[in-house]
Amino acid sequence: MKLYFNVGYRANAGENLQLVIDENGSVPKIHTMFYTEDGYWKCEVDYFSKSISYHYQLVNDKNNVVRQEFVSHQLSFPHNYKEFLIFDQWNNKNFPENYLNNKILYNKLNQFVPKKLSVLKKHSHLFRIEAPIYHPEWEIVLFGNVPALGNWDYEKAVHLTQTDFGVWEASVEIPGNQQIQYKYAIFDTLEGKVIDVETGDNRFTIPNLQKDVLQISADHYFKFRSYQMYHAAGVAVPVFSLRSEEGFGVGEFSDLKKLADWSKETSLGIIQILPINDTTANYTWTDSYPYAAVSVYALHPQYISIRNLDYNLPKELVEEYEAEKSDLNSLDLIDYEKMISGKWKYLNAVFNTERDKIYKDRNFKKFIKDNESWLLPYTAFCVLRDKYKTPNFNDWKTHKKYIAGKISPFFSPKNKEYDTSMLHAWVQFQLHKQLKDAVDYIHSLGVSLKGDLPIGIYRHSVEAWTEPELFGMNFQAGAPPDQFTELGQNWEFPTYNWEAMKADNYQWWKNRFKALEQYFDAMRIDHILGFFRIWRMPVSATQGILGYFYPAVPIVLEEFKARHIPFDFDRYCKPYINDLILWNYFGDQSNKALDFLNNNLNGTYSFKEEFDTQRKLSDHFKKKSAGHIEGQLLALCANVLFLSEKRAGETVYHPRFNAFKTDSYKYLSDWEKKAIYELYHDYFFKRQDFLWKEKAMEKLPVILNSTKMLICGEDLGMVPDCVPEVMDELAIVALKVQRMPSENISFYDPKNADYLNVVTASSHDSSTLRQWWEEDAQLTQKYYNQQLIQYGRAPQNLEPYVAEIIMKQHLYNDAMLAIFPLQEFLATDRELTNLNSANERINNPAVFPHYWRYRMHINVENLKKNTLFNQKISDWVKDSGRA
Repeated sequence: MKLYFNVGYRANAGENLQLVIDENGSVPKIHTMFYTEDGYWKCEVDYFSKSISYHYQLVNDKNNVVRQEFVSHQLSFPHNYKEFLIFDQWNNKNFPENYLNNKILYNKLNQFVPKKLSVLKKHSHLFRIEAPIYHPEWEIVLFGNVPALGNWDYEKAVHLTQTDFGVWEASVEIPGNQQIQYKYAIFDTLEGKVIDVETGDNRFTIPNLQKDVLQISADHYFKFRSYQMYHAAGVAVPVFSLRSEEGFGVGEFSDLKKLADWSKETSLGIIQILPINDTTANYTWTDSYPYAAVSVYALHPQYISIRNLDYNLPKELVEEYEAEKSDLNSLDLIDYEKMISGKWKYLNAVFNTERDKIYKDRNFKKFIKDNESWLLPYTAFCVLRDKYKTPNFNDWKTHKKYIAGKISPFFSPKNKEYDTSMLHAWVQFQLHKQLKDAVDYIHSLGVSLKGDLPIGIYRHSVEAWTEPELFGMNFQAGAPPDQFTELGQNWEFPTYNWEAMKADNYQWWKNRFKALEQYFDAMRIDHILGFFRIWRMPVSATQGILGYFYPAVPIVLEEFKARHIPFDFDRYCKPYINDLILWNYFGDQSNKALDFLNNNLNGTYSFKEEFDTQRKLSDHFKKKSAGHIEGQLLALCANVLFLSEKRAGETVYHPRFNAFKTDSYKYLSDWEKKAIYELYHDYFFKRQDFLWKEKAMEKLPVILNSTKMLICGEDLGMVPDCVPEVMDELAIVALKVQRMPSENISFYDPKNADYLNVVTASSHDSSTLRQWWEEDAQLTQKYYNQQLIQYGRAPQNLEPYVAEIIMKQHLYNDAMLAIFPLQEFLATDRELTNLNSANERINNPAVFPHYWRYRMHINVENLKKNTLFNQKISDWVKDSGRA
């Protein structure tokens, strides 16, 4: 079979195009193309399969790849032809067919059955366009300037067949030697007519004068108008926050079905939740933090429904269970410790009663076999964590270092830990079944589920134990200072060893996305900036303020010399302390602070060696409190201008964030201040962009191509210029929170949203609208007058009519998604608002650790019964074109 490829592409001098054919896991075959005067790059290939997957790449004169397609082309060939003339287009990741052909489309078209295209021997042309159409009554048609294509007559347009999700094809006979012009259009099957034609210039192809050759126009980028694209509105709520009659003081996976019923009533197309992986470290309230998972695969036992297990609770425990359930459900907020201990008590009871049946369950055996690669280490970790009363494997008496051969006996019936291991495995099996049941129900309603992928892993997790080489265990990840906290954030997660992950083409990430894809249709990547660079701190630091970006182009000693900066390690890299600074920090408590300092006898002080890092100070305070001066001592420890790093045997430097605001900076000479400020500005805002873009483009395309989920990126905070550029190129949907604009403005206006955006009024990390309204009267007044265009004095509290204006402002725009926390929906109805607005906040990033315990104040079952409220929301969604 002969394939003749033609693709239009403008290359620079010395560059060449190559065709790369995928070979099902084997090494891809590369074919060099040649450029012709008609503007096409061409090559001829002998091929012997009825379908092909391939992509194009651009190389320079040294044969280095300078650009490549991130999405493969797919073609199938009819059996009655042996030669095919293919006219292609460069396929960008940010074409609608690539980011809209995802699991959400599959949910919307859950009744779709692919049709087979009939290609006759007399046909000369096959037209193929990838155009994901979310409206089930719409089809793609084709018309053009020749009789076979209707002579531009809508009534005679050629109907294309949808041969796969979003793939439309038609084959026709076009005789003659005339240049062919054509366009694609949308046909409404209910109205029986063409309702719109794609925008832009006409498309072109050439006549086919060769009898036994089928000419394929493999088109891309159907030119949609905004209203034809997928738009949806959604609700964001953590699973643990769902309140139902059947819950056990916390939301459960089965409650998602009830939330989906409400979403259907209100025409909301997407449900967004927080991470749901197991975070059980010590069975205390600190485990409520959903971003510190002990496993990136295991689900959290808090979400299990005791009543929906495969086996009933022993009769003698039913009364006790119901009483405990009633007590927990009466609470305004989650009591994590009582809830989780209660669930494990009843899980143990069911497992011990039904153990023989469980061990014989074929489905359970299959679950173990299918998931053994992560399930075995996870169950062993759980057993050892509980045995030694700590998740820190460095403190275990046995198995400190993971050795697969010594862990495999945990799944052996002869092992004394077998039953306990099986308990944890069985709980995961039940969680998987209950979540899958909820997901299937959600999909049956045409609603999609959006998950949340934490950027980091917990320091004392299964992954850190089993694959430490993939992580920077000597460092901590976090975030620089922002609107949430002046000290930055220290999440205490290890950083990633990207070079080690790159060695097997990021298989660790691909496996993770594959696991998530079992349940989710879209995924929010938390802190996507971490794929460009991460804010990291040495383990000697406790506050994010002592971090720096990694990777980064650091400052070397030669730069200080070139800028005539008199670099002195002790003055620049150690806390600068004099008598005035000491008094400003501690006042009449200065004598207590001197217990931690050495007097240098030159008017300055330095920390004693046993207290010269934040970690040493914090560890000391745990043993012996220093009272009110603890926080000031930690802050004084951060009074530095530069942070040092050992790299390849050399010491390099990074400016401390906001170094020009430190007390150390104040005591520099004016010219020294100016030189250091210029160096600081160069480091943070000029020199890093190319490196960060390069690092992101190394890994993100490979990882994202492994999934069919719609990918959204949380890109808040200090955003480098390269981030929007890369996110647009890779079609990653960006987050726009009105109160957290990336630009230097007070508020983000949703009317300015691009299509590849998610707009929202608040997030789980911010206060709710009702809380925010009362935080700063001056700012609220400005928002009321300038952003909402309302006149007069702003109401003291957020009135429902104002909440409604805010909601509508976020619904009526071009953004693909408008997703709101549940609390903001309830704020639009006086009868449904929580009287205690302080209970509605989910997280406060300035407080770490924070107790994540928010619960809806009304049952989700009752929410569905509020027909007037539901109809109001449904009308907004439909009217804004998001239904």
